[in-house]
Amino acid sequence: MENYFNYFTEIEEHFLRRRGGGLLLSTLDWALIETWKDAGIPLEAVLRGIDAAFDKYDQRPSRTQKINSLAYCSQAVLTAAEEMKEAAVGASSFEGAPPPPATQGFEPEAIAAYLCRNADLLESALPQTTASAARNVAQDAAKTLRCLAEETEKKSNPRLEDLERRLTVLEEKLFAALLSAMPDEEIVTVRAEADRDLAPYRRKMSGPQIEQLQKQYVHKRLLEKHGLPRLSLFYM
Repeated sequence: MENYFNYFTEIEEHFLRRRGGGLLLSTLDWALIETWKDAGIPLEAVLRGIDAAFDKYDQRPSRTQKINSLAYCSQAVLTAAEEMKEAAVGASSFEGAPPPPATQGFEPEAIAAYLCRNADLLESALPQTTASAARNVAQDAAKTLRCLAEETEKKSNPRLEDLERRLTVLEEKLFAALLSAMPDEEIVTVRAEADRDLAPYRRKMSGPQIEQLQKQYVHKRLLEKHGLPRLSLFYM
């Protein structure tokens, strides 16, 4: 895990700044950011890749359209990540350098409030018309979040990595329950939307990356449909 939790915001702001604003990130864009985060791609590599993609685009003789999706930058991001990885091999000049603050903005009280807020949303978001299995999972997740909030408040320096793993487990259970309760027709529709949005960028992505991106896309749409929050600390 990175030593900072502003991964999503930094990428969004940097992309929109290079593009010149006038656009909100799409479901596909947010899902793509999550695949980079899950793959352990450093924030610096993503920002370098975005810059490289825009710099190359700006050199084109004709630029009648703007870059409208982060997916356009996907290959450049992966290239930047590989270059950083190769540059780090055998490098020792940065050893011993102080890392960026990991907990700035993530004081125990702030984390506990975030967990309790998400617990409230989980308890109130799913109506009685939702499948009982999904409601039960959401209710159990809410109880766990409140317990984690209590534990976190008692610690002066909570282990964010451990907490993030617990939250990831809760999210995965919630996704599985929501997906099982979703009619097949809706799943097919959402996956078709993902395929359509991905179509212009497939050549820039590997098979595993496309598969992961489709999965993240469906997950995000599931949460949006039910008005449920993301539980990860990256969304604080």
